[in-house]
Amino acid sequence: MSQPISKRHILSSLASLGLSALWPVEADARAKKKAKTKAKSKKKLVKKAPVITGPLKSDFVAAEGIDFKLHNQSYHYVGANIWYGAYLGADSDYGNRARLIKELDDLKDLGVVNLRVLASSELSPLKNSLDPAFRTKTSYNEALLEGLDFLMVELARRDMRAVLYLTNFWEWSGGMSTYNYWTNGGHYIDMGDPAHPWPEFADESSKFYKNQPAIALYHDYIRKLVGRVNVISGKPYKDDVALMAWQLCNEPRAGGETSGVHKNAEAYLDWIASSCALIRSIDPNHMISLGHEGLMGIEGDEALLIKAHEHIDYLTAHIWPLNWSWVDGKNLADTFEAGAQKVKTYIAQHIAIAQKLNKPLVFEEFGFPRDDIAYEPGSPTLWRDKFYGFIYASVEEAIRHHTPVAGSNFWAWGGTGRALHPDYHMLRGETSFVGDPPHEPQGWNSVFNIDTSTQAMIRKHAANIAQLSVSN
Repeated sequence: MSQPISKRHILSSLASLGLSALWPVEADARAKKKAKTKAKSKKKLVKKAPVITGPLKSDFVAAEGIDFKLHNQSYHYVGANIWYGAYLGADSDYGNRARLIKELDDLKDLGVVNLRVLASSELSPLKNSLDPAFRTKTSYNEALLEGLDFLMVELARRDMRAVLYLTNFWEWSGGMSTYNYWTNGGHYIDMGDPAHPWPEFADESSKFYKNQPAIALYHDYIRKLVGRVNVISGKPYKDDVALMAWQLCNEPRAGGETSGVHKNAEAYLDWIASSCALIRSIDPNHMISLGHEGLMGIEGDEALLIKAHEHIDYLTAHIWPLNWSWVDGKNLADTFEAGAQKVKTYIAQHIAIAQKLNKPLVFEEFGFPRDDIAYEPGSPTLWRDKFYGFIYASVEEAIRHHTPVAGSNFWAWGGTGRALHPDYHMLRGETSFVGDPPHEPQGWNSVFNIDTSTQAMIRKHAANIAQLSVSN
């Protein structure tokens, strides 16, 4: 009987002939080991993909009681109005991105970190209204929307924030009167038309609150903008921490006089509630403000002002001593102090209202003319500087005592813009934008890049606010 041939004998014989072989099981084991080692090496070479997450809740400015909070800390700021920011940001014949970058750099250098910006305009037949505009009745201006995109990206680069208002009670950007015009068969009234004295324009504009087709068009624009994705950054607006708040309107009045205010009150409140609900259904991350003047914009009706802020995150107030005839622009030496006392009372009234609401307060517009109501950049601003100093001291004192006051925005930054005509008026379609809108003399309330004394006031206030924020 023959003996079985062993595995060792076979391998030895093959080796003597200069050949080699692997037993099938051993070969399989070695192959598996080699594959496993190779896989481990490959795993070491491949970096783990980063987990992409959106911004944290604390990255957005939020209202908590009478305070703004950012990164879980109290947040106060120095701000400005620059209504034309998106216009400069447009990549078009009316845009000027190089200028916008310079304006933002200059503002940041002053300590200004919050900008209130026009984010809608409606192409309109109204006298002194903007052309081009963000929208017509049936279409949207993508160049201007991309101008806003560019602005938001540049603000984020500088750790600045924006408040974006979504329409206007006044005629200079089209506004509510234009929504009415689009839906009422083409009727409108020009502001300042002698044939239609005050308060006819305000009463006409406030018909918007009962005009459901007009509100539907306005809500369509809200869906368009609030739901927008920034084409430059690829970031949805709802996730953009450079946005502090949406604002329903610039200075939305319920009516022109007391009777009009009361007549429209219910519709006015319904418009606020429905617009806030719509915005929050699209963007739950950002605050909503109304853009209201305060008591002067509602015929002193405090109860209605409080109701108007039920769905709003913070209170706003605007302060215009000359416009409200609290001072005489041609005789500031004799009228300034009396006007300042009225401003002091107005500030105190709104602090008290904010405390009742348990919400923060921002003085988001305050403006004052140059000496003797001049318009030329660099002309004396003695009284304006006194007014800015008064507002800034009031804000600082309020923050020091932990009242609802959170910040302020002066009206307005004119920067390197200049009037083009000897009468300082802006013609339709012109693009040398300054802080004053098209319906006002160009230079009336603007702070230009050569207005060094006013800039010194702003810079000092910014330093004081920074110090107060640290101490609080």
